[in-house]
Amino acid sequence: MISSIKNKLQYALLAAPAYAATIELTPGTSDFQPLTSITISGIVSGAISLAMLAVALVFFFILILGGLRWIMSEGDQKNVETAKNQITNALIGLAIVFAAFAIMKLIETIFGINLLGGITIPTFNK
Repeated sequence: MISSIKNKLQYALLAAPAYAATIELTPGTSDFQPLTSITISGIVSGAISLAMLAVALVFFFILILGGLRWIMSEGDQKNVETAKNQITNALIGLAIVFAAFAIMKLIETIFGINLLGGITIPTFNK
């Protein structure tokens, strides 16, 4: 079974077009400009933003799994109660994450500290 999947995957990889590009980075040009503007505060704010995003995604998927567990409980009261508790806990977690985001935005507004501005999401567009 695994060898069959492995063979199919190898054929699919052979059929996929290969894309190669020459990347030329020369010091002193604008290619390295973003590297010179890295600061400790930028790294910390990026880590905070990334952590909040990851936690929000985890709670969202826990919420989805709780809904699926409720649907698949087949009327069993113990499983329904477990699913309800999971959904409740996921909603509380999401509320905490969004409250933390709101508090950080409030701190940014009042004190002028940029807590959530250190991360940019990479895209495929140039």
